[in-house]
Amino acid sequence: MFIESEGVIDDARLFEVIKKSVEGKKLKKILILPPDYTRMYSGAGKITNMYYNLLKEVCIVDIMPALGTHRPVTKEESEAFFGKDIPYEKLIVHNWRRDVVKIGEIPAEFVKTVSDGLVDRKIDVEINKRLLDKSYDLIISIGQVVPHEVVGMANYSKNIFVGCGGSSMINSSHMLGAFYGLERIMGRDFSPVRRVFDYAEENFIKDIPLMYVLTVTTTNENDETLIHGIYIGRKRELFERSVGKSQEMNMTRLGEPIKKAVVYLDPREFRSTWLGNKAVYRTRMAMAEGGELIVLAPNVKKFGEDDENDRLIRKYGYLGRKRVLELVKTEDELKNNLSVAAHLIHGSSDGKFKVTYCTKYLTKEEVEGVGFEFMTYDEAVKKYNPEALKDGYNTVDGEEIYYISNPALGLWIV
Repeated sequence: MFIESEGVIDDARLFEVIKKSVEGKKLKKILILPPDYTRMYSGAGKITNMYYNLLKEVCIVDIMPALGTHRPVTKEESEAFFGKDIPYEKLIVHNWRRDVVKIGEIPAEFVKTVSDGLVDRKIDVEINKRLLDKSYDLIISIGQVVPHEVVGMANYSKNIFVGCGGSSMINSSHMLGAFYGLERIMGRDFSPVRRVFDYAEENFIKDIPLMYVLTVTTTNENDETLIHGIYIGRKRELFERSVGKSQEMNMTRLGEPIKKAVVYLDPREFRSTWLGNKAVYRTRMAMAEGGELIVLAPNVKKFGEDDENDRLIRKYGYLGRKRVLELVKTEDELKNNLSVAAHLIHGSSDGKFKVTYCTKYLTKEEVEGVGFEFMTYDEAVKKYNPEALKDGYNTVDGEEIYYISNPALGLWIV
């Protein structure tokens, strides 16, 4: 089932749809797979809360955020995202290195075919072992469909194979997307990575009692999440419908390239360049040659989401696609951490435009050490004050700039 609106789906209508999706089901135990706090504008926190309160009296409800490689949700984040009435101890932590089991593999020949011959190695399909627990009558995967640098459009089976997946699929899928080129992927369905996920969905998890709950959202001037579409079920056609809605709501087509862009990273959501580089790759196709991207990053304190990824980013930096692909052939630590290698590609402008990170916590030496320009946050906001800027074109001291308050919710292209 799906509900779309030219306006906004209010909470009453949302709850009605949520309730209908589980009506008539005999449930003794369920597992909910929401995103983590880095997807705070997905509407998934509210939906998780609705399912929990609707079902907690009639069955056992487990909640396992689909972390992928992200750090576990903190208690403060849990309360802000899911609500204080969901006990923090209910949250199960997915460990992408230790908690997974292999359920199949994508043949090398299939990978070669979908990547136009760029990648010709098999991919192991690993998922959290809890998803194979036969005691669950229903597994509800909740998430937002939005343009994405690795798979084209986020969510649907990505929430299973990456969000609840293991290192092989995470590394291989990220590198497959990077090899193929994000400009050929972002904002589109049927990318090579999506085809890999479709293969895994069709061949390895049919017996899992899985139900997808997909949203398409925007925000308003008051920073409220607005849900424009909700799509519930298992069939791929629901995902395709949500892709069309997201392309309508979340993609901005500009008449000419941006010479100077200023992007704000919400301190509640962005604490690393691993996440914050959405500012780079979500604007990359809209930036002018020789332009400048200024990233206002008040709470970015590190590069990687975990210590090992942070170390590798600091060591190699954001070098661009060609150089990273060369290093993958010679450096074992990148060859064994392909998601990091892919991230180094995604976070680079490939020399097309300058990226200036404006931080409070990272030093000039640290920022420049990974290949970005540096400016202190306090210095930057004296000129580019987020509270005084509106999304879109602004004039600051006689100069035209393009301001984006939330790179996580869109894709900007020419």
